[in-house]
This record gives sequence, C-alpha cells and structure tokens, in this order.
Amino acid sequence: MAKITYIEHNGTEHTVEVANGLTVMEGARDNNIPGIEADCGGACACSTCHVYVHPDWVEKLPAKDDMEEDMLDFAYEPDPARSRLTCQVKVTDALDGLVVQMPEKQI
Repeated sequence: MAKITYIEHNGTEHTVEVANGLTVMEGARDNNIPGIEADCGGACACSTCHVYVHPDWVEKLPAKDDMEEDMLDFAYEPDPARSRLTCQVKVTDALDGLVVQMPEKQI
C-alpha cells in the first residue's frame, strides 16, 4: 500500500492510500478524486488520466513504454519530462509518497 498525493490544478491536495497492484489512475477513481477522467478505463487508449509527476519522483517511476509516449501526444500541455498517464503506473510500496498534479483540463 502506498500513500499518493493527487493535487488538483487549483492546488487542492488529496492524499489517499492505494493498494499495491492497482494503478495510480484506479487510486484516483476509487477515491473520487477530481481531475482524472480515465475515459478508456485504463486501456491506454486516451489521455484523460494525464498528470505531471513531481520532479522528485520522475526518475523513480518505471520508464514510459511506446504506447504511453504516443498517447501523451494527445494530452493537454504535456511536459516531456514530467507527464505520465496514471493508468500505466502500477502502485507498489516503492511509490509511497508519490505526488502527482493534474493539468488544467483533460482532453
């Protein structure tokens, strides 16, 4: 289990515990956190679970695969270094303390 902090675009923070094996997107969905829409349900077929990873965490996450890289092209104002799709990040104990910030909108 990992505590993950989701920060809305307006600065509102939500820190929740997310079970290992779930994705960061599922943690947001299951805890009714606004700002992550997840229209495709986690199939990496949209970009509506886009977040900016806190700089301290960028290098600690597994690398993006080609499919995630391609879908990030459709995200709202992607940052080449910090943008991730939360449906592609599996929760483990190593993610305890992860901080992600939602963009102004999802498209």
